[in-house]
Amino acid sequence: MTLRCVLDGGRYFEGPRWHAGRLWFVDCMDRTLLSLSPSGEREQRAKFEDTPCGVGVLPDGRLVVLTMYRKHLMTYADGRLSLYADLSGIAKGTIDDMIIDGQGRAYVGDLGFDMPPPSDRGAPGRIILVMPDGAARVVAEGLRFPNGIAVSADHRRLVVAEMDGACLADYDIAPNGDLTFRGRFGSMKSPDGICLDQQGDVWVASFEEDAFIRLDPGGRELQRIEVPGRRALACVLGGPERRTLFCLSAATSYEELRQRKSSSRIDVVDVEVAGAGYP
Repeated sequence: MTLRCVLDGGRYFEGPRWHAGRLWFVDCMDRTLLSLSPSGEREQRAKFEDTPCGVGVLPDGRLVVLTMYRKHLMTYADGRLSLYADLSGIAKGTIDDMIIDGQGRAYVGDLGFDMPPPSDRGAPGRIILVMPDGAARVVAEGLRFPNGIAVSADHRRLVVAEMDGACLADYDIAPNGDLTFRGRFGSMKSPDGICLDQQGDVWVASFEEDAFIRLDPGGRELQRIEVPGRRALACVLGGPERRTLFCLSAATSYEELRQRKSSSRIDVVDVEVAGAGYP
């Protein structure tokens, strides 16, 4: 599988979502919301005062962008940012990634500690559910650095990458949005962003393996796309038939990230099995 670069020269791309015929994503270090057309035209949409990360799309088409340290969810519409939810009263630590399902429910990862991560952090991570009416509650606990989150098209399954746990956590979703832990599967170094396909398999950006890996629900590796010398950050299946895998990566390291040194790009490759669910 040969990757083709469609955008280079960013700092730290994250949160890719395919919406309204374009790829939407953030540059965390540049604190911007961006979009990319199929022809490769990049457009800056918004600038943030805080570090943006996770992105979701509401049923009415508005984008929601998470800001990590102020613990806000911000809507973007008609060129303007507005406060959607303030999670500073419920989140115990920095918030990281998020996804919004087809019912407008936002699942947000709470690390349980403030970044940068302490060496003795354990498993304080949680998932916070934000309902369309703004009510927020904790629906999962005991996670080791919850990162990328994905929800199945039927709203019955949620998968979250445990970056410190080197695996994926699987949950059943109740009709009211509550989560029931099903189990853990897979084994990879520092899983970051994820997405689902129509077979229920998961594409995972493995930060420390410099690769994008496709796993079946039993944790068996099906495919691997390597990006040597680059950290794999996030991925999403988009394009007209959702058969284009967008792979976000960065030339950086943990030490360089502490120095805010990073160079990010987006590559694409066509796959056989189309995307499904959210993102």
